[in-house]
Amino acid sequence: MSRGAAAEALAADFLAARGLTVVARNYRCRSGEIDIVARDRGVLVFVEVRLRSSTAFGGAAASITAAKRARMARAARHYLAHLGREPPCRFDAILLDALDPARIEWMVDIAV
Repeated sequence: MSRGAAAEALAADFLAARGLTVVARNYRCRSGEIDIVARDRGVLVFVEVRLRSSTAFGGAAASITAAKRARMARAARHYLAHLGREPPCRFDAILLDALDPARIEWMVDIAV
């Protein structure tokens, strides 16, 4: 398993342990990708997972650029269009600097 896939599996387990239901992983469309789609009660949550082993370029949070946020938003709109309805939504980020569950940072409702 690649480090990226391991980080996404760790993030999915982390979210599930906190009561979220993972409904899709690695949702891809032409305009972007969503690492995890989850449901938090009545809210649909689009989750970006970032693993960075070095802070040389700003760490995991800094790697979510404006361009990446725009691709996430387009992919989320695509997902919602195929869903056929638009429930309340939010964007979260799971940030890791190691493949260690104790070092996960969960950013809820990031601006996209």
